[in-house]
Amino acid sequence: MKKLLLLLFVAMATTTFAQNQINFESGNFDFLKDQTEVNVQLKFDNAVYQEKNFTEAQYIENRKADITAKKSEAVWKNWEFQWGNFKASEYLNYFFKGINSKSKKVTFKNDTKAKYTLIIDAKWIYAGWYGGMIGSQEAKLTADMTFVETDNPSNVVMRLQADKIQGKKMNKDFAWEYGRIAGAYEVTGKKLGAEIKKVIK
Repeated sequence: MKKLLLLLFVAMATTTFAQNQINFESGNFDFLKDQTEVNVQLKFDNAVYQEKNFTEAQYIENRKADITAKKSEAVWKNWEFQWGNFKASEYLNYFFKGINSKSKKVTFKNDTKAKYTLIIDAKWIYAGWYGGMIGSQEAKLTADMTFVETDNPSNVVMRLQADKIQGKKMNKDFAWEYGRIAGAYEVTGKKLGAEIKKVIK
């Protein structure tokens, strides 16, 4: 019985480790060796949410019903604003915070005239949960990460995947899902930056 439990634990630990990482699909980082900046673009067109793979519209509809029932219309309005704000800029800012703390030779920015652009296309987002003193669960992010030539996006130079990257505790908005999701973007940036740092020294 003990051996069975040990095997089960090892299998679970291995599965968790295998998921919470950056997977290389094609290409390598050599194209960055003579670069100082990379442009970054986020996409959410194909993202689904939670274990049930809700569309964004379904997820927001569920959250609206929950927040207005348990809190108030004013709290919902603020949530709706923050959700849009984080998608528009904060997730990107958290990603930059993560990757630029690791990748010192190449700076990642948005709206820059860099030769290459990194497109982070979110595929699955788990928002986690917050229970105060009871505990909490960090968000997770799965995303396709594609480096392309900025002026010729059809020319793909590298493909990677962020596979169920788990966010971190805590940031000032961790109590809300957009804050937890931002943490997953930050950790994704750190993991990618660490991989780049191994090559670009």
